[in-house]
Amino acid sequence: MTRLFIFSCLSSVALAQSNASWTLPPPTFGSDGAALWGTGAWPASSVGEPLVPQAADSELTDLLAQFDPSRIQNIIQTLTNFGTRHTLSTQTDPTRGIGAARDWIAKEMRGFAAASNGSMVVTTPSYIQPVADRISFPVNLTNIVATIKGYGEPNRAYVVTGHYDSRRLDIMNYTADAPGSDDNASGVAVVMEMARICATKQPYATMIFAAVPGEEQDLYGSNFLAQSLKNASVDVEANLNNDIVGTGSNEPYESINEHTIRLFGAGTNYLTNSSIADVTISIGGENDTPARNLGRFVQEVNEGAVAVTDMQVALVYRADRFFRGGDHESFLSAGFPAVRFTEPNEDFRHQHQDPRVQNGTLYGDDIQFVDFNYTARVGRVNLAAMWSIANAPAMPTNVTFDVIVGEPAAADDTPVEDLSNETQFYWQLQNSTILQGYELVWRPSSQQQWTHSYSVGLVDQVRVNLSKDNVVFGLRAVGKNGKKSPAVFPLPDPAEYGPY
Repeated sequence: MTRLFIFSCLSSVALAQSNASWTLPPPTFGSDGAALWGTGAWPASSVGEPLVPQAADSELTDLLAQFDPSRIQNIIQTLTNFGTRHTLSTQTDPTRGIGAARDWIAKEMRGFAAASNGSMVVTTPSYIQPVADRISFPVNLTNIVATIKGYGEPNRAYVVTGHYDSRRLDIMNYTADAPGSDDNASGVAVVMEMARICATKQPYATMIFAAVPGEEQDLYGSNFLAQSLKNASVDVEANLNNDIVGTGSNEPYESINEHTIRLFGAGTNYLTNSSIADVTISIGGENDTPARNLGRFVQEVNEGAVAVTDMQVALVYRADRFFRGGDHESFLSAGFPAVRFTEPNEDFRHQHQDPRVQNGTLYGDDIQFVDFNYTARVGRVNLAAMWSIANAPAMPTNVTFDVIVGEPAAADDTPVEDLSNETQFYWQLQNSTILQGYELVWRPSSQQQWTHSYSVGLVDQVRVNLSKDNVVFGLRAVGKNGKKSPAVFPLPDPAEYGPY
């Protein structure tokens, strides 16, 4: 509808002056229910080619095919059977409460590690959380963390998370049933199934699979994990957080919802360096934070694997839903790129509810409202992104643009070649054995996804005949295996712009 409207407005002006016919260009890619990403009608440019998403290779396809809905069901059913997994619930009962859930998850994860021939290590780091908001007495909090160290860059890490605690309407009621099948046994099931599938694999960078407690009380477990990684100087390039990923069948129902997952990406309000946030905003980069470029990466990789994932990724420009939050925010606050996966429509009759029938309506977050095939599809989206990013080169660093080139003259001796609409970029050349080169990506500012890519080779700078005023640029690293990093948004060269 929008395209036709734009064309009808243009036709009275442009076509009245010319007999030449004109049509909008075809979409870059997208089919079979996946979002159609147009190349944009303007600006016209010969820089690069229409972007084609990185395709899933046979290894990734084989990994994705191993997701087992029956295993997903077993994980969700087992966690539901613990009655409540409230953060303050019993830790000594072997069949009920968060302690029993913790011990079962750890046992399962150790079983995956046993088959890994030493590649996977499972740890259960704990701490005593003192009395605080929504914590009425000191409580032991334990993360279950399965780690596969990268064989090439072990200090570069990618973390997938899901919280294993649950709640009722009264967030301080830690004794009554709180089944938490969708929120968030479904997210834990994604994490555990990913860990099982990857246990015997060896990625280039480190992959971490973590089930965390305390989310409902105030993100306590994920904050402990994120801060521990930060304090250990681990280079976390992405957190993929799964929270409420159990069904695509809630109202308002559309069949495409069963093949859609929302992905929330935060804006500049979560950039931990306020000076960088200010510069980013000043040049119109609000939609190109590390979190949103991570979201674009997930979206693109899924597009290349859509024949196997059978899903589309709906990138939402928000940190989370209105007035709500999740464990990815702990990673954002630590300065790490992070996004949240959540089903397309939540059913609030079956979330944070006391199980009951009231006035003929069934309330409660029980397993009958979870679609195990849907959760498996969400898991495939996660694994496609995580495996691809962990086997690609690291994101480029120190990516900047020249603030003199493509600007009005500052003095009468400004070189004439700088008085153009070109854009000059610089970055730091990586020392990586898997690096093939770099790729400049760009899109019209009205587009959500990158529309064009331009291979620039194994260099540390490039100048292109395309104005930074008219499009949005990013730079990404390309591996010899064809896998690509998320794009990095360029900032002004501090040598010319000033420090930030």
